[in-house]
This record gives sequence, structure tokens and C-alpha cells, in this order.
Amino acid sequence: MHQVVGVRFKKAGKIYYFSPGNFDLEKGEAVIVETSRGVEYGRVVIGTKLVEENDVVLPLKQVIRIATSQDKLKVQENREAAQKAFAVCNEKIHEHELDMKLVDVEYTFDRNKVLFYFTADGRIDFRDLVKDLAAIFRTRIELRQIGVRDEAKMLGGIGPCGRVLCCSSFLGDFEPVSIKMAKDQNLSLNPAKISGLCGRLMCCLKYENDMYESAKQELPDVGKRISTPFGNGKVVGLNLLERLVQVELGEGERVLDFTIDELMEKETLATESTE
Repeated sequence: MHQVVGVRFKKAGKIYYFSPGNFDLEKGEAVIVETSRGVEYGRVVIGTKLVEENDVVLPLKQVIRIATSQDKLKVQENREAAQKAFAVCNEKIHEHELDMKLVDVEYTFDRNKVLFYFTADGRIDFRDLVKDLAAIFRTRIELRQIGVRDEAKMLGGIGPCGRVLCCSSFLGDFEPVSIKMAKDQNLSLNPAKISGLCGRLMCCLKYENDMYESAKQELPDVGKRISTPFGNGKVVGLNLLERLVQVELGEGERVLDFTIDELMEKETLATESTE
């Protein structure tokens, strides 16, 4: 078992584990840690706890110190410098006539590196751009191409539901979403109805998917012939949320709704009578 704290570097970013060392850290506390990118400023989102060795990447890096007021001031200065770097980079992109869209700029806490995030339809030859930026900022430059979902996460916005985008407010990682999830939930397959601001399938299709999957396992398949309290019939529809089965009795005579409990009770009685 290892003692760790969970640290997040962005509002809805991924959570990374660090060793708290001799510090007594609580949720919400700002800390300075060493990462693969260098020294970074983050916030504790998971207080000190014990985790299994398989749940962490060893060796664990330690928290360097609890952030001071000077550290917080430096973070603000870095954000202001990043805004100026954004304008400079956009100007250089225009000069080099590169078919790319700058999304965000970020300084590492120690200012050893500036990261430029951009989107593009294909591969971009930005070697000359990097040379220009390195000459201007005199530090390490990294240009990182991201996808449209990552762009939406960084920029934020309001989703079709009227709420702030899930990816920019609380989702740490993107989970796979498929069109099958929309079909299982009987949603319109119109792309405009089931796509988010990023143009990809909405992340929220995943939220209720497990419940729909479990409901499908309990209910009979559409087209199957079953016994009901009013005789035999064919399943013509399912209401997964309410666990209702629509059954057609006879050849188009009538369609009735039955709960899964009513059908199971009928099945139990039929079994007892044959015994």
C-alpha cells in the first residue's frame, strides 16, 4: 500500500497521484510538485489516502511544498504572459500561412517551457514557426496538436442541455461513446441531436448506458413470442426506463404493456402447473 494525494492541474484535468511526504495535506490545498514537464502548481482534489501498488505509477514523486502566496502570484503572472504569447503565436502563424488554429497557450510553473495547443485537419510543418517562437521567448517551445474534443474541453461552452460542458467542468478523462448507445436509448440518430459542440457524440450518452444495458438483459428481445396473463403474444416494443414490455396479442388484435414482474409471475405459475 502507498500513501498518496490526488493532484489536479486544471479545473477538469486528469488526477495524478503524488506522495505527500511529511506534509499533512487536505482537499483544496495548493501544492508545488515535480512532473515530467517540470515543476508545476496544482491543487489537491483527493486528500491523503492509501492505495494499492497496482493503482499507482512507481516511483511516486513527492510534493515539493505547499504553495505560498508568492507561488500563487507567479501562476497569475504566467497566465498573463500566456495571453501575450497567444497573440504573438497567432501573428506568426499568419505570417507563415499555416493552416492551423491556435487553441491555448500555457507556461509551466517554472517557465522552462511554453506549450502551444492547436488543431489542424492534417500534419503541419511548423519547424520554422518553432524557430521564430524560440527566438522571441528564449525558452523551450512545444507545439501540441489536439483533437476537437480536447479543444472543447479547453475552451468550454454551453451544451444543448443548457449546462456548462461536462468535459470542461468535471470530466477528467474522455470515455468511448458509440452510436449503439444512442440506439439503445431510443434517441434520434440525427447528428444534430446527439452531437456536442465538438461535433462528436455527446459524452452524456455514456452516463445511463449501463442502466440500459442491464435493463435489456432483464427484458425479452423484440420479436420474441412470450406468454402473458392474457395469452401468448409477440414482443413489439420495450420501454427500458420503466421496465415495460409491449406485447401484441393475436394478429394485430391489441397491444398491451406488461411489467417484467407480471411476466415473471406468469412464467412462475406456468412452471408450477406443469409440475
